[in-house]
Formats: sequence, C-alpha cells, structure tokens
Amino acid sequence: MKKLKIIMTGGGSAGHVTPNLALVPKLKELGYEIQYIGTRDGIERKIINMESIKYHVISSGKLRRYFDVKNFTDPFRIVKGVFDAIKIISKEKPNIVFSKGGFVSVPVVIAAKLNRVPVIIHESDITPGLANKLSVPYSTKICVTFPEALEHFNKNKAVLTGSPIRQELFQGNREVGLKLMGFKGIKPVLLIMGGSLGAKVLNDNIRSEIELFTQMYEVIHICGKGNLDTKLENREGYKQFEYVDKELTHILAACDLIISRAGSNAIFEFLALKKPNLLVPLSSKSSRGDQILNANSFKNSGYSMVLPEEELSAGVLFTKVNELHKNSFKYIDKMNNIGANDAVDNVVQLIKEYSK
Repeated sequence: MKKLKIIMTGGGSAGHVTPNLALVPKLKELGYEIQYIGTRDGIERKIINMESIKYHVISSGKLRRYFDVKNFTDPFRIVKGVFDAIKIISKEKPNIVFSKGGFVSVPVVIAAKLNRVPVIIHESDITPGLANKLSVPYSTKICVTFPEALEHFNKNKAVLTGSPIRQELFQGNREVGLKLMGFKGIKPVLLIMGGSLGAKVLNDNIRSEIELFTQMYEVIHICGKGNLDTKLENREGYKQFEYVDKELTHILAACDLIISRAGSNAIFEFLALKKPNLLVPLSSKSSRGDQILNANSFKNSGYSMVLPEEELSAGVLFTKVNELHKNSFKYIDKMNNIGANDAVDNVVQLIKEYSK
C-alpha cells in the first residue's frame, strides 16, 4: 500500500505552527509522511526543525494592511513563492496540504490548487485573517475554532473542528515546574505571556509593579525575544524567559493564574488545562481586532476575565489579577462544564477523508 504524504504550512508566529504540531503524532500513527513548507528565517523553521520533519524553504512576502515601502516589492516575493511551492509540490506529490495560515501559507495553498492537490485550511479566530481570506478560494475545506466563525465562510466548506491541542501539554508536572523556577509554591504562581513575540505593554506594566506582584505571587514571565530585563535577573519570586519550549508543559502545570494576550491557540490551551486567566487582547489600533473578539467570546462563556489594553494603568493590572485569584473557582467551574477537546481527531478525520 502506497504511503500517504501530507505537506503542512503556516508561519510568522508560533500560533501558526503549534496547531500543526498537535496533529503530527496522530498523522504519524496513521502512516502519513509529513513534510513542511515555510520561510528561511521564520520562527516556523526553528520549531519544525526540532521535530525532525523535512522542511522546504520558499520565498514569501508579508501581507500588510498598512503602508510600507515593502508593499511594492513583497508581491514579487509572493509570486516567486508560488513558483517555489509549485516546484516542491510537483516533486513531492503530496496527497493533501494542510495550512494553518500566516503569510507563508498563501503561495503554498495556490500551488497546491494548481497541482490539483486537496487543501484544508484552519482558521483560529472568529474572523479570518488576511492570509486565510486569500486562501479560501483555493481550499477544499475550512476548519474553524469558534462557532461564531462559521458565518464568515461558505457553509459547504466550513467545518467546526475546534483548536488542536498538543497532547504533551497535559503531561506537565507541577512539582517539576516549581523546581525549574526555584519556587516553593507557597504563594499562588502567576504566569505572564504575550505570545511568541512578546507584548511590550504587558512587560512594562508587570515590571513597573514587580514589588507588589512578588509580595503576593511567584511570577513566571515569558517576555519575548530581546525583552529580558537584566536588572530583575536575580529577583526573588520572579523568573523571566524570552521563549519557552519543552519546559512549557511543566510551567503551565505549576501556574495557578495566567495573564495573556488573547491569541486563539493560547486561550484554548488555557481552557483545556482549566487555568483561570486574565486576557489583555491586542488593541484594534495595532490589529484587525481578532483578539478582542476572541477574548469577548471567552468572557461571555465565563472562561476568562478581560482587560482592554486601553484601560491598563498603574495599579489596574494588579487589582484585576487579585480579583481573578479571588474568583478563580468560578472560572474553573465554568471550564469544567465543557466536554473533551476532540479537535485533533476532528481535523485528522477531514485530512483522511480528503486525501486523494
């Protein structure tokens, strides 16, 4: 029997890569050969290389909604990326392509369509990002995370699958996490994370009130590449990292509360792990507002507290975290009422069904 082959794509941030990784163990179990297409310098290359998955590089330009001089040159890089992807797909002859979005995915999806290879894309947010909007006409099926997202796509293409969660996230150990941090676990453990690229507004607010926070909590701060503060390096009750990979499972097991941006993949992981969280979504001034919609959906379901970025000021963040801690049992009760996360099985079933 001929071995099935899948090419995955997605990049630009960790959120466009980690859901792909959640599918990998199941796909391998089913006998799929897995390859990946990404950019030369994107975060996706580093993450995928750690998984020993064959990686192909294509040219790609960034898709922007704002003026930038690169808007005049990047379309040519995208066109070159389409030709790069056509060459790879023609040679590798995958049975299906799975795209998680991000600017690198558009040339791959177009190339797959031109090669008559079925394409399944996954949209994490309630409203589609620009890359997925461009990819939709070339797709066979569209997986969505939020029920509200179904109304933004053709009803014959869209399928509510949920957000694929990496199984290793459920294998963390609290005691191991506390030991890694050098914490005693006597105080509540607070995790702050701003996505793979960090969040300056969160970093600045936490650090401006670090004395208050460390009096009440033991603080783990994932601050993003280049955002370490050397003045706080040896502060008791505070541990900072640029980025966390394998240790994240134990860190999540160790934490009692989370402050985070409202990227879809992250918040569904918090939900699956039943972690009370305070979401500070990226403002509409610097985004298309997708995180605001994500956060409000979780707030309305009773899974999260939400603090708009515009309302951040001295003392507000600390007050909100204390409120979250006081009422954490209410959020855990709400999260306990949801069923098991079957998103991996849902997506893999579609991949099996549409592999040619």
